[in-house]
Amino acid sequence: MPSVRRFSAPLSQGTARVPPATKPPAAVVLALVLAAGALAGCEYTYDDARAGTVQGTATIAPAPAFTRDPLQQDPVSDAELGDWVSRALPDSTGPVVQADAGLLAAAEVRIISSPVLKTGTYILAIACRSQRRVTFTVRTETLTLVDLGLRCGINRENVIYVSTDSVLTVRVEARTAANYAFRVYRLG
Repeated sequence: MPSVRRFSAPLSQGTARVPPATKPPAAVVLALVLAAGALAGCEYTYDDARAGTVQGTATIAPAPAFTRDPLQQDPVSDAELGDWVSRALPDSTGPVVQADAGLLAAAEVRIISSPVLKTGTYILAIACRSQRRVTFTVRTETLTLVDLGLRCGINRENVIYVSTDSVLTVRVEARTAANYAFRVYRLG
């Protein structure tokens, strides 16, 4: 059986063990804490040869840059609707097969049906203007193609594929007054 040594190296004769260190007296600790507190209150100033005194100039905080003005999301009137639609929806690259825009009252639901669309790929461009989200649901007779709660101020384009000749039904609803616009155009 192996033996276990108590010390890693034998002590040489004449060397004494070091007694464990004692804790410094409380007065030394108190003096160090007070010195650190006194130094923390010091301020470093310097003269960099600029005109005026350092203490005499004050910096002015820049005005905050607002990225989203909530008043810009209020619905526009029927007279301004055409202008808003031309700004909100991108220009279409293909022939437009259906387009609609309008003003919804609070809690109003509007359902719009398209003419019969031939089989193919289409792009649905949607936009809204309101303080809250507007829900767009696009269906064929058998399938829901788009079900989206759109945050107003953001335009959205969805690519949809119609597998058989179908009529699209677009359902638009809003909790508060809102403008909506959508455009369906054929891709390619």
